[in-house]
Amino acid sequence: MSRHFLLTADGGSRGNPGPAGYGSVITENGKIIAELYDFIGVATNNVAEYSGLIAGLTAINEIDSTATVDVKMDSKLVVEQMSGRWQIKHADMRVLAQSARSAHNPSLVSYTWIPRDENSHADRLANKALDQQAGGGEVVQIQQNYLTERLLSTEKATTIYLIRHGETVLTPFKKFSGDGPLNPELTSIGLEQAEKVALAVAKLNPEVIIASPLKRTTQTAEAVSRATGLPITFEEAWIECSFGIWDGLSIEEVKEKYPNDYQAWLSSTGFAPPEGESYDNVAIRIDAALSQIAAEYPGQRVAVVTHNGTIKTAAKVVIGGPAESIFHIDVSPCSITTVSIWPSDGLRALRTLNEQAHLHS
Repeated sequence: MSRHFLLTADGGSRGNPGPAGYGSVITENGKIIAELYDFIGVATNNVAEYSGLIAGLTAINEIDSTATVDVKMDSKLVVEQMSGRWQIKHADMRVLAQSARSAHNPSLVSYTWIPRDENSHADRLANKALDQQAGGGEVVQIQQNYLTERLLSTEKATTIYLIRHGETVLTPFKKFSGDGPLNPELTSIGLEQAEKVALAVAKLNPEVIIASPLKRTTQTAEAVSRATGLPITFEEAWIECSFGIWDGLSIEEVKEKYPNDYQAWLSSTGFAPPEGESYDNVAIRIDAALSQIAAEYPGQRVAVVTHNGTIKTAAKVVIGGPAESIFHIDVSPCSITTVSIWPSDGLRALRTLNEQAHLHS
């Protein structure tokens, strides 16, 4: 999978033309990986702006020639010309624009104009170049993979087994089942699933059982408790996402009754059903719940009986995936998803997802 960068660039000339310099800032996943600046002698503002863009794109191409790039600049001229909306009439500008296109595959680059006050970092670097009449900065390699070395260490991680509850009467019909008043119990199939997952969890030797207090998770956790001899600690943080007035309705019913809200829910993790909860809010509480378990049970094995939405969210949070990645994850009734968290610094790893072999043995 190709990397994705944000490039902000700026340039300035004291005299226009006059002494000129540029600044460029490259970020990836919110982390600054490069601050570049240089003094380019006597030039116009436009030349300085283009110079910052070219320097940034060149650096990105050296890091990953297949990366996608969002360029944000406060130069309306550069943004519109590079986007192809404005003609480039001046010969010198055409040369600079071609240099920018040659620096990195133009099909991988998008351009957005931003107000000057949103480009202060690059502007500060451009002024630094002017003040010093010199260049500087570097591309910093930000370590992304900490897991490889951690697996070689002797530190014992907290292991969390996330167990989805068994089938309820709503499960086969794909009906919304959150924390609403319906609060369904397990069906006979769900009870069988609970017994099977309980035996599988017992083989993992958990030391703690935590559960959402809803009926379906309570019944599943009780099976795990019987199989392990461990008591259950109920935690509200692990309750299912609230679907508000959609609770108990099928997808087709929601599409018919609330078409606009349903489309908004499909389109954004920040949208909450009426009287319900957004997945973004679920992510906040699950992130905190994972950290709490690691802090309270360092190095221990913890079984958490919870729900589809919370487990999907936990997987997304653990891998640091984008918000919309939750739309690409699903977990089945009484499946097991395993997460490790190292207490020393909170490093997290997704070890397994949606294990179901125990249900078919």
